[in-house]
Amino acid sequence: MIEMQDVWKTYAKGAHALRGISVIIDRNEFVYLVGPSGAGKSTFMKLIYREEVPTKGQISVNGFNIGKLKPRKIPFVRRNIGVIFQDFRLLPQLTAYENVAFAMEVVEAPRRIIKKRTMEVLELVGLRYKHGSLPAHLSGGEQQRVAIARAIVNNPAVIVADEPTGNLDPETSWGIMSLLEEINFRGTTIVMATHNREIVNRLRKRVIAIEDGLIARDEARGEYGYEI
Repeated sequence: MIEMQDVWKTYAKGAHALRGISVIIDRNEFVYLVGPSGAGKSTFMKLIYREEVPTKGQISVNGFNIGKLKPRKIPFVRRNIGVIFQDFRLLPQLTAYENVAFAMEVVEAPRRIIKKRTMEVLELVGLRYKHGSLPAHLSGGEQQRVAIARAIVNNPAVIVADEPTGNLDPETSWGIMSLLEEINFRGTTIVMATHNREIVNRLRKRVIAIEDGLIARDEARGEYGYEI
């Protein structure tokens, strides 16, 4: 599913964001990515959905060599990778329905399928009744649910979630985690970066800890392991 072999990412002036990372994430896994700010977590995830390319090493996602993708292949690969951001990144002028449907329009799905599938995923995230609302009229938790619906509408094999509960209150955060667990149960691999110690320690899953660009821990049912 996701395999990194001796992956390095070096930015300007020789700053190493990742240093010789090697890891395999299997299909249907749910992985927490933890570590101090600036440790390399965001770079790790950006490499998965090809926002960045490795300086050295090889990354394979769903059988594609990410570092050597031809530009015309990038949109095809990204159809199979859903991305959820901490700040939602919804289009403010579009309704909840339109934000989700847009992800299908980009890949030129048939209109009748777009309508059916968009309403299905809005139902899954509990927002069918608010499909006509603009983001400004939704709570933070509702906006994140729209963002999740957008990420899953094309049935991706992998979801990359960057601090999906970071801007949410605790009660709303648990609701989002229940939703992500349901999506994982349905067969989607999830890689989630988080600083939420309580979530990691209560919902025991695989934990990959990154420190100074290196994998410091990789535990099947790990703990957060850092003081907050």
